[in-house]
Amino acid sequence: MIRAKILGAGSIGNHLAHGARERGWSVTMCDIDPEALRRTRDDIYPTRYGKFDEAIRLCAPEEVVDDVFDVVIIGTPPDSHVALALAEMAAQPPRVILIEKPLCEPDLAACRRLAAAAAAADVRVLVGYNHRLTEHTRLAVEWLAEHAIGEFTTLRAMTREHWGGIFAAHPWLAGPADTYLGFTDRGGGALAEHSHAINIWQYFAELAGLGRITEVMAMLDEVEDQGAAYDRVAQLSVRTDRGLVGTIVQDVITQPARKWLRLEGTEGYLEWQVSIDPSHDLVRLVRHDGKTLEQRVAKTRPDDFRGEIAHLEDVIADPSLPSPLDLSTGIETMKVIVAALESSRAGRLVRIED
Repeated sequence: MIRAKILGAGSIGNHLAHGARERGWSVTMCDIDPEALRRTRDDIYPTRYGKFDEAIRLCAPEEVVDDVFDVVIIGTPPDSHVALALAEMAAQPPRVILIEKPLCEPDLAACRRLAAAAAAADVRVLVGYNHRLTEHTRLAVEWLAEHAIGEFTTLRAMTREHWGGIFAAHPWLAGPADTYLGFTDRGGGALAEHSHAINIWQYFAELAGLGRITEVMAMLDEVEDQGAAYDRVAQLSVRTDRGLVGTIVQDVITQPARKWLRLEGTEGYLEWQVSIDPSHDLVRLVRHDGKTLEQRVAKTRPDDFRGEIAHLEDVIADPSLPSPLDLSTGIETMKVIVAALESSRAGRLVRIED
């Protein structure tokens, strides 16, 4: 049986605990706040899944400091991620650490410390950009390999979603200032919190052989409101080392949400969309000669995490297994976040060194 420790009893911790229990894992959920553990037992978990799973151990972190786990999942605020991961590797290193996205606050020095420690401790670190592992992404990858759409000309992606849904899932928060979400420099705001768009852009660019992002020109709408300081809109123009020019847009104001990607080719295009309706994701491939493939993939909210948990199981069994969630991919996304902040605040194009 796989032994998992989840740090953070918020919304994401509950989602991943449920996914792990579905696969028969032993789950311990830790939080420094006793009220967060109470909410998990009495509110979040039973509201979502019918009743609390009594097999889940709820405790303070210091109660399990000497226990050994196969995997540690870090679902706390981004500016605590690296410190917690380093502490886990220094104490009782697990086989795998999964860090929820974004990897950390916009700080590449923290990324370097984490990468060096993971290599020294021989611990596999993954970053939870789970859209890379959903069923409709798998289907899009398959179609892209099997059906040519000509020379690739541009790639566009967006995660535009009002963050009211986040606060609805965390009703104990009065607003952005109560959490890291209201602070860009802590890993909140549209640029970091909704960085699924940057990451999925990078994933499809890699799959299509279009290279890595090396130039960023960004414009952010940064606001200060009721004690919070965050970007509510992030618009990025990017170029890869192989010359592809594309766009990425993220915001926390759009209703209804749109989470979308389109890879354009001279002979057609591939479209990928999350939640085309409340129960389906969408993949569409259109060739200009008239051939069209389209599939709506049925899904529920727990499905967004089932592929991630199944993948963790595979990596725990074989730590050398290639992973689309590898730490290096999370760092590449963080490089774009840092470059976008610099670009917008300085009003100039920023180049990303390898």
